[in-house]
This record gives sequence, C-alpha cells and structure tokens, in this order.
Amino acid sequence: MYFNKFPKLLYDIKRDGNQKIITDIFRRVKVRSKIRNNLALMDKYDVGEGETPESIAFKVYGDPGYFWIICLMNDVINRYYDWPLDEYVFQRFVADKYSNPSAVHHYEKTQSSGKQTGEGPADYSHKIEVNSTEPGAEAVTNIEYERRLQDQKRQIKLLPKSYVGDFENELNNLIRR
Repeated sequence: MYFNKFPKLLYDIKRDGNQKIITDIFRRVKVRSKIRNNLALMDKYDVGEGETPESIAFKVYGDPGYFWIICLMNDVINRYYDWPLDEYVFQRFVADKYSNPSAVHHYEKTQSSGKQTGEGPADYSHKIEVNSTEPGAEAVTNIEYERRLQDQKRQIKLLPKSYVGDFENELNNLIRR
C-alpha cells in the first residue's frame, strides 16, 4: 500500500539496454517535526510485547496497510533497530552485544539543578552521566541501559484515526511531485 504511492520510472538495471519499470524508492517524505511533536494532536501508545507496526495499524486504523503512518510518525526506518524488540530477541541482542550484560555501562546521578524527576517510568532525562567517584553516583548496567532504550522505543505517537485520510492525501501530493 505504501510503495504503491511512489511514482514508477524506467531504469536499466544491468545497463544492457533493457529498461524495467521500477518503483522510485528514493523519494522520501518526512513528517514535519512541528506536526510530529504536537502532543495535542497525537495519541500516545505503549507498544506491547510482540506488537508490530502492522498489528497496531490494524488495531487503531482497522487496516494493517497503514503501518507506514506509524513508521513515519515515529521515525522508524529500520524495523530491527528503530522498533522495540520482543523479550527473547532483546535478550539475544544484549548477549551478543556485551560480553557481560551485568557489567557497568555508566554511572549517573540526579542533576542538582533543573529537572530533578522523571515524567514516567521510562524518563531518565533528569539524570546525568558522572564518574564513578562522584558522590551519589549510581551504576547503570549494560542490560539496564539497553532496556531503557527499548522502553523509549515502546512509547510511540499515533495519528488519530480521524486524520488518516487527510494525512494520506497530503502524502500522495508530496510523493508525486
């Protein structure tokens, strides 16, 4: 459904004089950050274990073909690195990445000025990295660090269903230019 919107072009892949009709996948459309970051416009959603952009699109929009809206609204380009991993794949990922997942990744403490509490369980913006010798420094293990990154990826923004038609029309206009 998504790539059907892209224009087609003739291209000689092998440079042998035989042109093929291909989809111009190099056309890119990016949602303006002003729109994507407008929290009043967006619905917040926590991605559940094993959920995919397709399953969420079906649940929210009634059509798994609208997965691309979810990906565009959340800057998901690579499904493996930009989307939350299920627990089994996450454990394998951490084990492959680190020789010791329980080793210290970094130390941190709550900053002394400015924001000093998080807005929810996955918000660590009030923490700052420090040396291990800093008074009040707390160790963050490799697996804790990676889990935090996964938790951030789980919090996505959804375009309300009432805007999908307008959004799709705008995409069609932009992609065909």
